[in-house]
Amino acid sequence: MKYEEMEVRCVLTPTDALDLPESDKVLLKKAHEAAAKAYAPYSGFQVGSAVRMQSGAIVVGSNQENMAYPSGLCGERVAVFAAGAQFPGEKIEAVAIVSPSPIAVPSAFLPCGGCRQVLLEAESRQAEPIRLLLQARDEIVLVSKSAVNLVPFAFTVEDGGLSSDPS
Repeated sequence: MKYEEMEVRCVLTPTDALDLPESDKVLLKKAHEAAAKAYAPYSGFQVGSAVRMQSGAIVVGSNQENMAYPSGLCGERVAVFAAGAQFPGEKIEAVAIVSPSPIAVPSAFLPCGGCRQVLLEAESRQAEPIRLLLQARDEIVLVSKSAVNLVPFAFTVEDGGLSSDPS
């Protein structure tokens, strides 16, 4: 069997924050407020996240480090998991992820692999894309139309791993 070469693309749209819709500006502001509450004594790299639900409710989270690595959690996972716990079954419209850190690179500020997988599963579960807004400090915002855009080779199985029959 002959296999063809595959090309994979990740499309991020650099956008000035002033050009975003008001609802996205509010989401970014909430994420920046959350980042100020991050507990990051080991890395010094604060991350805040804000999740906008379909109802308009906003759930925030920030990274929470722990001396017993890897017990800490990234800001976006805290926010997405809290959203799922507080609004079970409700769809996520958008997630803003920000960092005020001076070492964050604006053109490459993206969620880690574990967070990408969490965002992807949330998106898959609701069968609708989740808009992502990524910003280092107050610089350019990278916009992704969906989480799957950031995970071209995502871990997945045919039934979503939910089958009770292991055969």
